[in-house]
Amino acid sequence: MGLSANISAGGDPPGAVLIIVENLPVPVDRRVWSEATALRQAGYTVSVICPKGRGYDKAYEQMDGVHIYRHPRGVEGSGAATYLLEYTVALFWQFVLSLKVAHRHGFDILQACNPPDLTFLIAIIYKFFFGKKFLFDQHDPSPELYEVKFGRRDFFYRLLLVFERWTFRLADGVLATNPTLKQQAVERGGMPPDMVWIVRSVPDIRRFSQVKPDLSVRRTFRYLVGYVGMMADQDGVDLLVKAMEHIVKRMHRTDIACLIIGDGPEAGRVRTLTGELGIAGHIEFAGYISGDALPAMLAACDIGVVPDPPNACNAIMSMIKVFEYMALGLPFVLFDLAQARADAGDAGLVVAEPTPRALGEGILALLEDEAGRERMRNSGRKRAYGDFQWEVEKRSLLAAYARLVPRRARAHAGTPANSKAP
Repeated sequence: MGLSANISAGGDPPGAVLIIVENLPVPVDRRVWSEATALRQAGYTVSVICPKGRGYDKAYEQMDGVHIYRHPRGVEGSGAATYLLEYTVALFWQFVLSLKVAHRHGFDILQACNPPDLTFLIAIIYKFFFGKKFLFDQHDPSPELYEVKFGRRDFFYRLLLVFERWTFRLADGVLATNPTLKQQAVERGGMPPDMVWIVRSVPDIRRFSQVKPDLSVRRTFRYLVGYVGMMADQDGVDLLVKAMEHIVKRMHRTDIACLIIGDGPEAGRVRTLTGELGIAGHIEFAGYISGDALPAMLAACDIGVVPDPPNACNAIMSMIKVFEYMALGLPFVLFDLAQARADAGDAGLVVAEPTPRALGEGILALLEDEAGRERMRNSGRKRAYGDFQWEVEKRSLLAAYARLVPRRARAHAGTPANSKAP
């Protein structure tokens, strides 16, 4: 079947999806992978385009029935111009690979995951020339993220606002990670409220319900503080390291250690900072961990930490680590972030002052409050096993697709995939 025929037919079988993500490779991006596998289990043919990296360097592979196409990441850096170059290279590869997906598998919906808000440039072609639907999966508010990274509202900030506005105007529907971002999509993006679905980035509770703690990560310390997540400018892992210095050197608590799970552009700098502060023996960097090893390591901790500092971006974001801590019944400390505080409820201890000293004192206070930890542990589990289950979020995801996919595609959504590999 030729390219034009396959695009117009919507793929073989009907009910096909193309997800494009630039920020992380799949399956490392836990949200995208959960969405992709949920759609595949519901009968859709699912293809994903993403960058290479973190051990996933195959240009193509099929995992759990999902077709994954990966492209070179290209130039990486921390400057605005470098980001623009990186995104331009990614956009080129995304378009090339989208043609390959259209030819081999077809798709009815193009789901674009940000940042950045540039995939609408590809969606324009498929929407207006081939009648495909465009679903915007907003992971982060890009203008606010830029403001936090570079500390200014300059030409690029205003340009990101334009890109975001065009993305919303082109979108047939939006997936938002929390009510705050849904409100933003309606008010700033002009989206109809009934075309914005909240799909939270929560873990699959089955991976966390009967986990056996990996006690080896505790070493010989009495208490272990845990962190899981990215290590970028806005994540505040350096604040956690400085908080540990305050605990060890100023509060003279040498019986407390910290386990940091994750990777990112600031990983090297944070490791260097740990050595410069003289607390390398109290902080272990586990790097990127996936599979069952991740909850096993976290379950061995006494408390978790959300060190993301208050700013324009973090205030409106839902942190995946918050939901993972609650799924494990792990009490945690966090700064006063409106959305994270709402997600945590009584499962988190809020530190009002956004400083390493206040964070360190909050960590120590929670470690010494055994009864308080037990209450928070129960509260977190109740929320994780009640309101914040992936099975609940999956229903919202599938409702969005049921609304957007053409009726003929929904009628055949259960047809087995019969697409050819490269």
